[in-house]
Amino acid sequence: MKSTDGKFDTFRAVIHPWQCDVMGHMATRHYSPMFEDASYHLFSMMGVSGERDDGLGWADVRQEYEYLKEVRRGDLLLLQSYPVKLGSKSITYVHEMKDAESDDLKTRVTTISVRFDLKARSAVPIEDEIRQRIEANLLISALSE
Repeated sequence: MKSTDGKFDTFRAVIHPWQCDVMGHMATRHYSPMFEDASYHLFSMMGVSGERDDGLGWADVRQEYEYLKEVRRGDLLLLQSYPVKLGSKSITYVHEMKDAESDDLKTRVTTISVRFDLKARSAVPIEDEIRQRIEANLLISALSE
């Protein structure tokens, strides 16, 4: 689902005690799976598949995490995702992890993924049809917030 500000709702979670470290916040190892799942949903919502029969997929080449506020047991989370930049072979997109009740931003992850030839094991240009779908969803101003 796309929100009114152009961001896609890509993941929801509740944080369980077993996901927390000895200090009582969500352990860093539990963030990545949520963002990974959100990526699949983002691409699907834009009409862009993951691996296809033609041997093309996507490969994450960079991720930058910004831990802004603590996530604790019992927190209800909403991840919103959106693309912000499109290169000839890459897409840059952002996931925002928010408290679903207060809307407080907890964590932001910026990811760069390349279009990837699974057989040749190298980046390839993004096809025109996929490029158009991504361009239709770009949020250029989102990074300046």
